[in-house]
Amino acid sequence: MAVIRLAVRDWDHLVPIVTGAVRAEGFELHLDSRAVTPDVLREPGLDGGETSFSRYVLGRAAGDDRLVGLPVFVMRGFRHRCVLVRRDSDLTSFGQLDGARIGLTGWPDSGNTWTRALLRAEGVDLTGITWTVGPLVAGETGKDRVGPVPFPGNVSLTEDGLTEGLAEGRYDAIMTPFMPEEFFTPESRFRHLLPDHRAAERAYYRRTGFVPGIHLVTLKRESVERHPWLPQAVTELFERSKRHWLARRRLLADTTPWLLADLTDTAATFGADWMPYGAAPNAAMVAAFCEELHAQGIANRRIEAEEVFPA
Repeated sequence: MAVIRLAVRDWDHLVPIVTGAVRAEGFELHLDSRAVTPDVLREPGLDGGETSFSRYVLGRAAGDDRLVGLPVFVMRGFRHRCVLVRRDSDLTSFGQLDGARIGLTGWPDSGNTWTRALLRAEGVDLTGITWTVGPLVAGETGKDRVGPVPFPGNVSLTEDGLTEGLAEGRYDAIMTPFMPEEFFTPESRFRHLLPDHRAAERAYYRRTGFVPGIHLVTLKRESVERHPWLPQAVTELFERSKRHWLARRRLLADTTPWLLADLTDTAATFGADWMPYGAAPNAAMVAAFCEELHAQGIANRRIEAEEVFPA
């Protein structure tokens, strides 16, 4: 029996695979839990794993087909909540960030690409912003903040923590997919830019029909050539795991005080599945992301959605 090893972060919807509640059929799967997103190509012991959407797409666009991407987005989410300002800031909208000084945790990152897209949609000129790329907190390691593309002229790199820079007034706002620890305390110096980011996210979904994809599952081409059945088998396994996880969360909803209300609201807003797998359900989202990569100058050519998940 083939033994397949994938590295992913510890997403709740993959726990059923780890516990054995959902099992692979016809092969044995080992899921390695990682604190940060793995670099699949640099680890010879891996058959695949969680991969940045943007880095995968940019690789395909450059003719690098060493990874076979699956339309299985293990990380996806709205980015409206990812812009923070000081609590005493007068800023309350994306349009007000025109000409601002903004810190962000990585330049070609999928999440930050989606967040910059929100500014573009409000008419903000991204070339007129002073961008600084750095760690959320000084001393953070294990993340590639630069990526495979050169920085534009209005982007610089720092080792200083972005949160302290925001608190000290060096930035007007910062973009981060992860909230600083103090954000969860009454004494936090920071708040979301948007007073009601959830309402903005609902409006975004009504307009676009999707929740942005951030990370997907990729397989090494050599593993796929050795096991041609692997892409479909992994996709089906992750789908079963996701459905099992959701059913258990609906039953054991006391893991947070208001999880049941959130699950109910999510189902009412998005239907049966807010994070669908597969090329067809994600076609509009993939096309929009490819357009943003080019519009923001991260990709030097327009990438067709068909190039991302070729047959």
